[in-house]
Amino acid sequence: MKVLVANLGSTSFKYRLFDLGDPAEPVLARGAIDRIGSPSSSVSFKTAKGAAESSRTVVDHGDAVQLCLEQLTDPTTGVLSDASEVSAIGFKAVHARNLTGVHLVDDAVLEAMEAFADVAPAHNPPYTKAMRMLRGRFPGLPLVAAFETGFHRTIPEASQRYAIPEEWATTLGVRRWGFHGASHRYISWRTAELLGRTDLKVISCHLGGSSSLAAIRDGASVGCSLGMSPQSGLPHNNRVGDFDVFALPVLLRETGKSLEEVLHVLAEKSGLEGICGARDVRDVESAAAAGDVRAQLALDVFVASIRHYLGAFLLELGGADAIVFTGGIGENSSLIRSKTCRDLAWFGVELDPALNAGGPAERRISTEGSRVQVWTVPTNEEIVVARQSRDLLNSGKSSSA
Repeated sequence: MKVLVANLGSTSFKYRLFDLGDPAEPVLARGAIDRIGSPSSSVSFKTAKGAAESSRTVVDHGDAVQLCLEQLTDPTTGVLSDASEVSAIGFKAVHARNLTGVHLVDDAVLEAMEAFADVAPAHNPPYTKAMRMLRGRFPGLPLVAAFETGFHRTIPEASQRYAIPEEWATTLGVRRWGFHGASHRYISWRTAELLGRTDLKVISCHLGGSSSLAAIRDGASVGCSLGMSPQSGLPHNNRVGDFDVFALPVLLRETGKSLEEVLHVLAEKSGLEGICGARDVRDVESAAAAGDVRAQLALDVFVASIRHYLGAFLLELGGADAIVFTGGIGENSSLIRSKTCRDLAWFGVELDPALNAGGPAERRISTEGSRVQVWTVPTNEEIVVARQSRDLLNSGKSSSA
């Protein structure tokens, strides 16, 4: 079974093709199409047989998928004899009203995603638009939505609920859903392999443009820093993170902005960028090192929030066997890792400065004597979606997790 895993943006289409019939589950091809809809879209493609980059007009996501299939079946560099060898396109879908898990994309799935378009404004609109287009263009090709919230359905009900009227939670779906499920699920799998055990207490720290922590016991999520929307939890590169909704009347009154305008600022112009004007942590770290006090404050706010949830999850789990850093920041910022784990020896957490400073992408960075192992592990969300798509096609049944 060959599954194409798609990562969509409003003007981009990135993909990987997995061969799940091979025990090694190799990536047969990968590619990216950017600036879809512009006069000159950038196209890149790579397989074991070769690679290519070009510019051409790609009108919409339907054209992007058509181009992808042409690349995959190219006589010289392609890896398929016919496009029909693609069993499904799997999507790392984000959110839908009262719907989670893994589903074939149909009208009900699309309507549920569209109902929460304002909860996940950066993700749901481009996904639903592209999915509707692809259903029309390729009616015989199954589309699979693997929702990020699915991994977190094992979180105890008390930790999912807000203290709001019952109907809001049960009928309207206002609860702590949790996100980054594919990444946290992969970390749970890989940590079990690295430590040779499945009975583990793991805190997964997915730190990147969007960030979250998850508490994992025996492979199942029992806590996530993200709540009802991807704008919650830790400060993100340009999203606010945790925020008191009763500040909204003040902002509406004092700024003269509409609710939609305020929400746009909270979702697009806040987070690290809101504090210091820069959203990339590499830029923020450089500015802080040069003496920029706002950049230093942004780092301090970010780290304080990471430590807040780390402490909460250490309490929830009753300690930890491993703390794993992943995502662009988690894997690459020795500074953020060091600041996060400072003064935690009494929790059994001791970083090795030399190991933390550099080495293989996947490595243990704690001391030999550290009771809690600390690792950096590159995540692989695409293989999670590919496996979930395969399992759905094989079973013929949607999954809620």
